Formats: sequence, C-alpha cells, structure tokens
Amino acid sequence: MPDDILPQNENTNTDKNAQETRGLFAKRIPKGYLYLTEFFSGMSVMAVELGASRLLAPYFSSSQIVWTIIIGTIMIAMALGNIFGGRRADKDPDPDKLYARLLVAAVWIAAIPFAGKFIILGISALLVVTIDTNFLVCAAFLACMAIFVFPLFLLGTVTPSLVKYTVDSLDDSGKTVGNLNAANTIGSIIGTFVPTFISIPAVGTAVTFLIFSGILLLLGIFYFVAVRRRALRIAVCTALFGLCAVFSTSMGFAFWEKGLTYEGESVYNYLQVKEDGEKTVLSTNVLFGVQSVYIRSGELSGLYYDYAMAAPLMCANAPANGENTDILILGMGTGTYAAQCRTYFDGVSVEGVEIDEKITDLAHRYFDLPDSVKVTTYDGRAFLNSSDKKYDVIMVDAYQDITIPFQMSSAEFFTLVKEHLSDGGVMVVNMNMKSDRKGSINDYLGDTISSVFGSVFTVDVAGSTNRELFASDNADMTDALLKNTAALDNVQLKSLMEYVADNLSPYRAGKLVLTDDKAPVELLGMQVIDDLIQEELDYYKDAFRQNGIRGLLV
Repeated sequence: MPDDILPQNENTNTDKNAQETRGLFAKRIPKGYLYLTEFFSGMSVMAVELGASRLLAPYFSSSQIVWTIIIGTIMIAMALGNIFGGRRADKDPDPDKLYARLLVAAVWIAAIPFAGKFIILGISALLVVTIDTNFLVCAAFLACMAIFVFPLFLLGTVTPSLVKYTVDSLDDSGKTVGNLNAANTIGSIIGTFVPTFISIPAVGTAVTFLIFSGILLLLGIFYFVAVRRRALRIAVCTALFGLCAVFSTSMGFAFWEKGLTYEGESVYNYLQVKEDGEKTVLSTNVLFGVQSVYIRSGELSGLYYDYAMAAPLMCANAPANGENTDILILGMGTGTYAAQCRTYFDGVSVEGVEIDEKITDLAHRYFDLPDSVKVTTYDGRAFLNSSDKKYDVIMVDAYQDITIPFQMSSAEFFTLVKEHLSDGGVMVVNMNMKSDRKGSINDYLGDTISSVFGSVFTVDVAGSTNRELFASDNADMTDALLKNTAALDNVQLKSLMEYVADNLSPYRAGKLVLTDDKAPVELLGMQVIDDLIQEELDYYKDAFRQNGIRGLLV
C-alpha cells in the first residue's frame, strides 16, 4: 500500500465525523449562534473576574496579592474546564449538555453577590481561630475557590465544546478555531471595559454580576426554546435567577450594619458613610476600620489628623500659629485635615489631591468640605510630576490598610515630594499600620524617607495603630514646633502640640530602602495585618482552644 493512502483515509474519516457532529448541531440551531455563545462566554469570564475583585476588596483589600489570587484561581478553573469540556465533547457531542452548563453557571454567578458575602465571612471567621499567619492570603484564596471556581470551570468547557461543533473538516479547522478564539477575545475585551467604566460605577457590583449572568441565562434559554426541549429546566433556572436578583441587590457588603447614611461604590472603592450626633465616618473597607472621621463641632478629633497639625508649626519660616502656610494633601479623603488646618490656623492655604472623585463628592455632601478648598482628581505622584508649585507642608495620607501604592512609597517618590517643599518645609506621613515587628512596613518607610531627608521624627497616635512621621531638611524643626506651640492661643490645640513635642522620637534609620524597582509593600502590609488580627483575636482563640464553640458564645 502506498504511504500516502493512510493519511488520506484518516483525514476522510475525521472529516466525516466532524461533519456528522456539525450536522447534528445544525439541525438544532444556526452555526452563527456558536460564535455568539463564544463571544458572550468570553465577555462573562472577564466580567466575573473584575466583579470578583470588587466583591473581595471590602473584606481583603484590592492589593496586588488579592489580584494575584483572583487571576490564579480563575486560570485554574478555566484550565480544568478546558480539559473536561474537551473530553466530554469527544465522548458525548451533545450541545444540550453545553447549554445546560451555561444555565447552571448563570444561576451560580447571579447568586454570588448574595451568597458570596456569607461565604467570605464564614471562611474568615473559621480561619481567624485556626491559623496564625497569612490570614489574608488563606482567606482570600479559599473564598475565591469556594465562590468562583465552579462557575468559571463551567465556562471553561465552552471553547473546546464549540470547537467540536463548529469544525466541519481538517481543511478549515485552523480558520474555525481562530474565529472562535477571536470571538472569545473580543468578548473578553468588552467584558473588561464595560464593568470598570460603565456598569460598576453606574449600578454597582451586584447588578453587574446579574447583567452578565443574565446574558448567559438568555443564551441557554434561546437554545432550548429553539430545540423545543427542557422547558422545566428553563423555568427552574429562571425562577432561581429571579430570587438571586432580589436577594443580591437588597443586601450591602456590610449587611450587618444598620442605619447607614450612604452605601455605594466608585471606580476605586466600596464606600460607606455613617453618622451620629457627634461625627460622620467614611469607611472604604469593611474589615479594616475607617478612612475618615469628621467631628461636627469642629473640635479636635483625637485622631491622627490632630497630630499631623504639628507640621505647619515645624516649618523653618512659618509665622506663629501657622498662618499663611501653603499645605498640600496627597490623599485628600473627605478633607478632615484640611478643615482642621483652616479652623485652627488663620490664613492657611490648603489644597488636596484625591484619586477617587466619588470620595470628593461625599466630602462636599456629608463632611462639610468647603467649595473653596481646591481638590484635584488625580494620582498623587502624577500630580507632583505635573506641578512646579512648592509648599510649606505636604501631607502624604494615601496609605489605606494593605493597599499601599508602591509608587508613593519609594525613595524616588519622597525625593519628588522634597523637591516640592519650600526651604525648611515639612512632609508629614500618616503610617496607619504601627508595628513592633523588625523589618515591618513602617521600618521600610522610615528608612526610605531617612535616605531622602536630613531630619526625621515619629510619634505614635494614642489609642490607635497610626504613627505620624515628620521629615524635613530643617535640623531645627523640633525647636520651631516648641516656639510656635508656645505662641498658640487655642488651649486645646496648644496642649496637644505640647504632647506631640514631648513624645517625638528621632528616627534611627536602617538600610531597608524601597525603590520604584523593588517595593514589596503588599507583603509587608500583610505581615502587619496578620499581627494586628492575631493581637485582637488572642482572647477568642484561647477561649476556642479551651471550650470550643461554646467558649466563643459565652
């Protein structure tokens, strides 16, 4: 037998099998529907991935660590789905099975905004009493596995199944697979941009999940309606989707909180405003405390903002009482520091930079931030790069739990800040994760700042995990503080500034310098979060070890 006969027979048999499979599907629904399925499947995968980051951020932050876990988990799910889908398509080339999986995935994704929050809190509650380190990594990974692996596994079966149904012969297999991948990629692109720039800012994370799960549901419904089968399955999945839609949109991220003044989302953050008779509070992450506090009476808050008010009094050329001082705040938030400086220092000029425009809107709406205070919506470092103005005081308050922007923690950044300070000017940095661990994030920040500035002092904020750092090339900054504090008229402020002056400690620099090239701030921040969590939960862990669940309930 000639050598070229066998390959021709194999190709002929393969083409025949492909045509039979394709013919089976063609009797049910047009081939174009396959490409539409691939397109919306790719779109939904990316939308779920972005939705996952927003679902986890209020509980675990939106750091690079959390993003790595999300991406890794999704890739695992998709790989397993590809393997399973290819094998099932070869063994049982029935498109009913594929579209049934799409219906299940649709219902599961619709339930995520509701059930996912309980899963996250349940896993977190279990881990805090059972592990001592890497709480955030373990909790985020297990939550991702429990919430997202199954539906994305099902979506991972789509592409290999559709390849089986669309390839007519080996002659056009490359073209067909390429067209399917193109449809998937285009859908993924749209699924990346729409949630970020349209649906999440406009209607929130929960509705975004519902929109894309609804698309998958419709794909399955249209198929089964076309083939006139599975009416009961359609009815059940549609009813479950409706229930998920009701529950998912009726429950916030902090569903245990009652009487919230405001709860919503922006491009960057989950946002929550609470009010009582004395203060207004903004929280951006449910499990990591508050971001801003505004005291309605205008008095000192007792928080780190008060301590930071020592900075205007440290400037070499500052008049008594901090008058006529130019202040820039990187990480404006709701403007508490700006408002206090304007209240206690006559003639002070304050402007801020805040990357989240929604927070600025809330500042004007709930925190009485005057319209006269200029706020630029921009990244803090990018703002400095685009500005030539010099300031007497620059406050860096852009560090939020573990999500410390690496580009605002490096020696290059602090050098840029220094270049925007007037002679004898002062930089004040709010470090919100105080730790006694050697080699902590605060050690790195302190060493990095000391490599840029000649004089660096720190003071711990009483009753909190905050530490204020003051840096300047003015060697007499503490003398200036004492001199200007003595001239203060306000008794309350004068007393606090005397306390700050008495408790300032010169920073002893090491060699732990962060750079633009190497700044592992997420891992360093995670270490401190672990320490803080364990410190708070030691009592409960001891009770659990001694008496089990009963010990926690007593």
